[in-house]
Amino acid sequence: MKNSISDIISRRALLQGLGIGAAAGVISANAATAGLSIAPPVAAASTLTFTEVNHGIDQNPRIADGYTANVLIRWGDKIFADSPAFNPDAHSAAAQDKQFGYNCAFTAYMPLPMFSDTSDHGLLCVNHESTLLNLMYPDDTAKKARMRPQELEEYEANKVSVALAAHGHSIVEIKKTDGKWQVVESGKYNRRITAQTKMKISGPAAGNERMQTSANPAGDEVWGTIATSHGGITPWGTVLLAEENIQQYFGGKAPPTELQNYTRNELGSATNTHGWDKSVSRFHMDREPREPNRFGWVVELDPYNPGSQPVKRTALGRFKHAGAAPHVNKDGRIVVFMGDGGAFEYIYRFVSKNKLDYKDRAANMNLLDEGTLSVAQFQKDYTVQWLPLVQGEGKLTPENGFKSQADVLIEARRAAQLAGATPMDKPADVRINPVTGHVFALLNSNPARGFQDKNVANPRMYNLAGHILELVSLTGDQADEVFGWDFFILAGDPLGKNSKTIYGAPMTRNGWLACPSTCTFDKKGRIWIATDQGGSLQRAFQTGDGLYAADTTGIASAATKYFYRAPVGAELCSPCFTPDNKTLFFAIQHPGDGSDFKSPFTRWPDFNDKIPPRPSIVVVTKDDGGEIGN
Repeated sequence: MKNSISDIISRRALLQGLGIGAAAGVISANAATAGLSIAPPVAAASTLTFTEVNHGIDQNPRIADGYTANVLIRWGDKIFADSPAFNPDAHSAAAQDKQFGYNCAFTAYMPLPMFSDTSDHGLLCVNHESTLLNLMYPDDTAKKARMRPQELEEYEANKVSVALAAHGHSIVEIKKTDGKWQVVESGKYNRRITAQTKMKISGPAAGNERMQTSANPAGDEVWGTIATSHGGITPWGTVLLAEENIQQYFGGKAPPTELQNYTRNELGSATNTHGWDKSVSRFHMDREPREPNRFGWVVELDPYNPGSQPVKRTALGRFKHAGAAPHVNKDGRIVVFMGDGGAFEYIYRFVSKNKLDYKDRAANMNLLDEGTLSVAQFQKDYTVQWLPLVQGEGKLTPENGFKSQADVLIEARRAAQLAGATPMDKPADVRINPVTGHVFALLNSNPARGFQDKNVANPRMYNLAGHILELVSLTGDQADEVFGWDFFILAGDPLGKNSKTIYGAPMTRNGWLACPSTCTFDKKGRIWIATDQGGSLQRAFQTGDGLYAADTTGIASAATKYFYRAPVGAELCSPCFTPDNKTLFFAIQHPGDGSDFKSPFTRWPDFNDKIPPRPSIVVVTKDDGGEIGN
């Protein structure tokens, strides 16, 4: 799918002829074995001129020649002038409240002043998705064995309090001085949002009885945000934080009234990996049966107002949000594309009721409280139907448990399923290319898909490598009920066993990728793809996660190039550019994952025997001062 419906038809015909082995201009093992006559690659066809790094795995990162990558800020670093220094032997919640949080994910650069094109001074807004105590603390089994019950309870509660503080979000002022990016510790906008920060609940589900708890009988406030994976930036200068894997935080048993809801959202003892319920009662479903309904939303935060209260926008639905990408539609309404990061889950779209006011920022602050949430159904004729999730329509009736729109939004997964949404291979991110207006949906690994589960948009069994779809409104209206779609990439090693891949040409042996997770676009409309394989698939594909780039139009469209390789065990998250495209930021999450504090796979970025690996933000510049990628 490039720029017209004829492009869609011609590319689709080739896909069908190859049994999904190659696309227009694609070079893959499948195309070669199909006996096709394929023209040799066109030299220098890609607009991306960097020399790629090699596939591989080791404890050090790798970056393309001619570029420099520096660590800007690490877990535990100071973000205020009076923040305590990082001490891996003496964690405390009080210290972590004033330090950069753990497992950084979504990253956004917000220029100073607001709405400017300033590229050397701004705010860096970063999500902190989760914690890994085995990498934060040394093995303390022997120590705990000597403790009395009360001591042990207090000891474990302190760990939870540190973890609560290490979650959430950081806002830090950053500035480029004498050619080097630095954190401004005295910045007036610097702020930590944690799992304890009081937040407002707004939209159709606010105040509903299913949102009410003993601590908040009104159902209009909640303490904290958790599992904030990815997000987005609104046109009025706020950031959206997407709550994803909330099932990992709640213990106890689901109440009978919410059993269907919580089961559909994977809540239960088997998925409770953090154990917060042992010391924080609101995370125990037996004690606060409705608390899980208050998580799994999109949080809106104003980074330019340090005193503002974050807001959970319930009109955008409750599920495992893997991102939220706002866009101003041609008629002025706001369109937000979202993915549910679970296996066999769905792609969603929200269209606001009201329009953006370019002259009044305050008037836009509640635009995400009213509108229509819909879900994608992919058709065999390569169209996408957007199915509205509106109470009273279709099967979303009281007979099926949907008494109000609040019920539809609280149980968005079940509502989408009843509406007929297409089960996808882990929708990890959905973004609009600001140059072409096309929508790119990144689907991560889903090895659980069997033969009977295949569908037109998810055609591979045991899909280890994931894929990327390209969706387009044929009228340029992102609120259209019908889109066109096609494959942009079917990821994986083209020379791998039984590998049916789609890439563009020309592409080197280092260009293929696995498990696309997040992406961004530069000002030329080229896509930058971050991957998340996890430890087992890093070993299976024999390469670390990293950052790849590709053109999205022209002869080299979808021909990915490997730009940066992350340390072993790490996931690379959420690349973002400064307005001049001369600086690139991204997050390195859980380096050394799969190992422990004593013997980590890597000690990046400090490489100090007394310091464990630390999730960090990396800043990349070109050695000649030019634009990234050129």
